Amino acid sequence: MKVFAVRFEPGENLSQKLKEFVKENGLKSAFVLTCVGSLTRATLRLATNSEGENKVITLSEKLEIVSLVGTLSGGEGHLHISLGRADGTTISGHVFGDLDVYTTTEVVIGEIDDLIFNRKFDENTGFPELVVSNRFYGQ
Repeated sequence: MKVFAVRFEPGENLSQKLKEFVKENGLKSAFVLTCVGSLTRATLRLATNSEGENKVITLSEKLEIVSLVGTLSGGEGHLHISLGRADGTTISGHVFGDLDVYTTTEVVIGEIDDLIFNRKFDENTGFPELVVSNRFYGQ
């Protein structure tokens, strides 16, 4: 496994910059090991509600990143984030768009040496889902 550490600066779009970092460095099976930082804006798709709807929200406030997890490859990714608000409450969801850095965001990214991550549309779920193959054996 390879490990990379990167810091993103105020005003940068974290989700875009992460995908660019992975693509520029030719990472084929990247994933977020850990992340700390703060944001001023976040666009999330919330968990599916009881009516089967996927609500998308944009938060424009100062937020602390409590957790960021997911996979990245080929300029694409599947990321989930938990954010802390000034009143101590948290909100979480699927990263659906902008994540604008407030003061800083530090991310440690891992890459699995012998795997390749790709995404393929799945008719059952309606989303592009992870496809894992072996880098050396094509399985």
